Amino acid sequence: MPQMRPDYVELGYSSDFGLTGLTEQLRSPGLPAALAAAARLADGSDGDEAVELGEDARRLLDAPLSDEVLRTVWLAAVGRIFDPADHGMDTRTWLRKLSDMATDRLRQNKRSYVPPPVKPVQNADLCGEVVAEIRQQSAELTAACELPDLVPALEQVVTLADADVGFRLYLRALKACSVRVPKEAYDRFLGLGERLGYPVAVVRDGLDVDWPPIDTAHRETSWDFGLSQLAGNAHQDWRADTARRAILRVADADEPGQPPGSAAALLLEDALRLLRSPLSDATITTLWVAVSDAALRMGGRDWLRLVADVCAERLREVAPVYTIVVPPARTDSADAVLRELRETVPTVVDKAVSPHWQPLPAAQVMAALEEVVRRVDPDLGFRLFLRFLRVLAVPVTREQFERYEAIAERFAYGKYHVGEIEQLVHWAT
Repeated sequence: MPQMRPDYVELGYSSDFGLTGLTEQLRSPGLPAALAAAARLADGSDGDEAVELGEDARRLLDAPLSDEVLRTVWLAAVGRIFDPADHGMDTRTWLRKLSDMATDRLRQNKRSYVPPPVKPVQNADLCGEVVAEIRQQSAELTAACELPDLVPALEQVVTLADADVGFRLYLRALKACSVRVPKEAYDRFLGLGERLGYPVAVVRDGLDVDWPPIDTAHRETSWDFGLSQLAGNAHQDWRADTARRAILRVADADEPGQPPGSAAALLLEDALRLLRSPLSDATITTLWVAVSDAALRMGGRDWLRLVADVCAERLREVAPVYTIVVPPARTDSADAVLRELRETVPTVVDKAVSPHWQPLPAAQVMAALEEVVRRVDPDLGFRLFLRFLRVLAVPVTREQFERYEAIAERFAYGKYHVGEIEQLVHWAT
């Protein structure tokens, strides 16, 4: 992170914070309501929020910014809901009130507390990138916020005060004024936010993104997904009354770069492949118990129907125009996957899943996995195989791991997908 500023994620923040966190909470034009909102924010997390609120206010106060500039960016960030001028204050006076309130709150814990000097982020490259993003949306932002001088005002905040608070105020203006941003711009925002140590929600939550259609061939995830991800989230205390919530947690877990509904679409595709396959219900049940190490108190196809129903509900909610299509399986890597499965069979032939409670022989599982690869989908079969290796804690040689990575690359998995089993390599050495 630039210039030794704190990483907000490491500090425990999961949503917007400081001055921009306050702008999000203002719902009334009245001064008492605004002060009450600021007091609630400053009092949050035993005063930790007060640190960021006071720091943000002082960054703006210490910069050579006119009150006109400060008022313009403030009005944009709050969507004109609260204007200090309506209450006989200029914007600097309002910011001083916020800074003083934050200091008073922090003195409740340490009476001698003195606010430290501000440490503005003024890295030239970073400032230039933030200014470039502001200019990309200048016409739409100016029109939506009805503030003709907003873009140059935001640029001054970034270059003369602080790139961090300037970028957050820009994001708040986009959200408050309902400006739709292209997916490419959103991806760049995520990159800037990561460099500044933001939690993803600071960029994502409330931003109107022009999402492309869901495309399960382009998963845009760095980790596991679909049915294999659901298996990884299972536990031995699985119960029918909690199953729907467990499925929804995965179906609702879109990664920041994914169009809404992507996680549900990927999970649904896996479930439908198996539902429509020639595999027996017993084979499907064996697969699930093996890769999840969790009991299944219903038939395998009944379980998959429940998974499909939950995913379809999620898609109707967030991506109603999405058409559910299961594309043909990619079979070009089937032989490579089968070779890896068959090489592993001698290693696990004497093992079992849950050996002390309803043991499931590993040889039976490997036969089921081979059926998936040959008769359903090599991609799904390979992901379930990787998950099964974790369940049994099967040692993997470095050469095997590198071959798994090569297969994963063919299937266009994310960069951390196979890395989840790298610990098995260490056990083999």
